[in-house]
Amino acid sequence: MMQENMREFVTNWLADQRQSMTELLKEFVNIDSYSHNDAGRLEIATRLHQELVDSGIDAQLLTTHDTYSVKACVGDKTQAPLVLSGHLDTVFPTGEVVKRPFTQDGDKAFGPGVADMKSGIVMNCFILKAFHQYQKESGQPLPLQLMLLATSDEEIGSPNGRKIIAEHVEGAKAVFNAEPGRITGNVVKARKGGSTYTFDVTGRAAHAGVCHQDGISAIGILANLIQSIHALTDYDKGITTNIGLISGGTTPNTVAEKASATLDVRYLTAEQGAWLEQQLETCVNNALIDGATIEWEKKVGFLPFEEPMSRSLLSLYREEAQAMGIEVDGEFTGGCSDAGWTCAMQIPTLCATGPVGGYAHTDREFCDLSTFVSKALIVARCCCAL
Repeated sequence: MMQENMREFVTNWLADQRQSMTELLKEFVNIDSYSHNDAGRLEIATRLHQELVDSGIDAQLLTTHDTYSVKACVGDKTQAPLVLSGHLDTVFPTGEVVKRPFTQDGDKAFGPGVADMKSGIVMNCFILKAFHQYQKESGQPLPLQLMLLATSDEEIGSPNGRKIIAEHVEGAKAVFNAEPGRITGNVVKARKGGSTYTFDVTGRAAHAGVCHQDGISAIGILANLIQSIHALTDYDKGITTNIGLISGGTTPNTVAEKASATLDVRYLTAEQGAWLEQQLETCVNNALIDGATIEWEKKVGFLPFEEPMSRSLLSLYREEAQAMGIEVDGEFTGGCSDAGWTCAMQIPTLCATGPVGGYAHTDREFCDLSTFVSKALIVARCCCAL
């Protein structure tokens, strides 16, 4: 009976929150929180923390691990938490908000990070508020623990955010990661893993006309290396390798002493990721010639979000959506997210549970505000059922 009363209260409370959600979304979008803007990331984390504290929720502004995060909990802290996760940073350089502040046209909202993923953070905040309000008004303790965790460096590979996740999410019962819902209305059941590597080649400079034979072309070495790396792509296995940036040389009549490249790799499983790294080492060794050096480094990387870890939550999510008259399914995507970290921790995880959005990372990015409440309700109903 308590569970039914809780679900009814939370459902009714969230049903009236679209305007309040939209107002908070406007505030969040108009805070410049580029991943490399420390002041902006602190500002939005502080604003989220204040929103939760003002609602009477136990919240912490975390500054550990050289990053800014927000953790908030409601309910029984002896229970394994149900985690509402997300990130506060965006890909847009500082100053983009001045050029493109939050705007709204009917049911669509626009602005930097409006879908990816400030709307998801707002949604998670209001879900937490709904359960806190139930506890407050009913006088009944929650039979569960609900945790909000928001990090602020996901768009650059979560170099520090992953440490926050590992520290605070260990032992969780489930994770709902509020990346933007797909245009279809679906959630994401699996994602590729991905990593970025840099390669710096040093050869020997020489005059290309006078003593060409004395030079060692760093560009030539890099060209051979690129060919062998690109040959690792296997579409059938879901593996792709892409050198997306190259640079090198000084003048056309100088044998290039320096050359560099940046590589993006994507893969389906952790085992494939380990295999790829071994193959990259082989490619480097095969490309290297006497008198030259190749220095390479893994800069950032996401673990894959593998489909088995989403099955149980996807089944529940579909059931709760169908109970609301909404048909939804899970999709696969090649993009990476923090869902990979919780998947690797063996925690049931579902991704893209946030409001529907599209064209992320572009100036056409939008959030479908008409899905704000419905997406919040599905996740809230799942939490009641777990």
